[in-house]
Amino acid sequence: MFQSWQNLLFLHWAVPAKTLKGHLPQGLSLDGFEGQAWLGIVPFFMRDIRPRRLPAIPGISNFLELNVRTYVYDESGIPGVWFFSLDANRRLACALGRSLFHLPYRKAKMSTQAGEWVDYRALRNGETESADYRYRGIGPNRITEPGSLEFFLLERYALYSHEKKKNRLCRARVHHEPYRFHDAEVERFSTEPLAWNHLPLVSTPPDHACTVPRVDASIFSLCEVGTAP
Repeated sequence: MFQSWQNLLFLHWAVPAKTLKGHLPQGLSLDGFEGQAWLGIVPFFMRDIRPRRLPAIPGISNFLELNVRTYVYDESGIPGVWFFSLDANRRLACALGRSLFHLPYRKAKMSTQAGEWVDYRALRNGETESADYRYRGIGPNRITEPGSLEFFLLERYALYSHEKKKNRLCRARVHHEPYRFHDAEVERFSTEPLAWNHLPLVSTPPDHACTVPRVDASIFSLCEVGTAP
């Protein structure tokens, strides 16, 4: 599939690995940077979502998404992203994400206004507390440098999911150009999505924050971990 990710805000906290280990499926291990695991909250815009070489589909190709994630590798050492949740404001997008990629999509009420600042709000169905963000990029854009924290957090070219029905771990390759990121000025943020997922809560500002205006990505088909991609 082709996807365009826009107005991304990456908020990350360094957390002890032991607080997240119990939230991963068998076959995955936490990936760390300088001895710490990292927990991320990422609100952004999904645009022009479609199968490769096919046109966009009205009602599904553009929506808002907010994901909660950490960083992992499988038993063969391939690094990637593990999503604790992906909230979106399109019911069909949630259904397809669950059925095609076995990802934990959840329906949410979401709204945004984008100009110099991005104002972003999400409220998962069934919850009472919303997650609110106000942010903008500042300074020049930069490419992630190998060995840097930004490279560790952003340059992930695989996603993992768990198919519960067959109890199997899956992986999909992701391809995009290297991120060009800005430092983020964050006027307002929320850690409420951690509570939605019954994850360890954090009470401090993010240890790292950056924004990315846009990156175009290709998502390849799932394969069972241990088989050829």
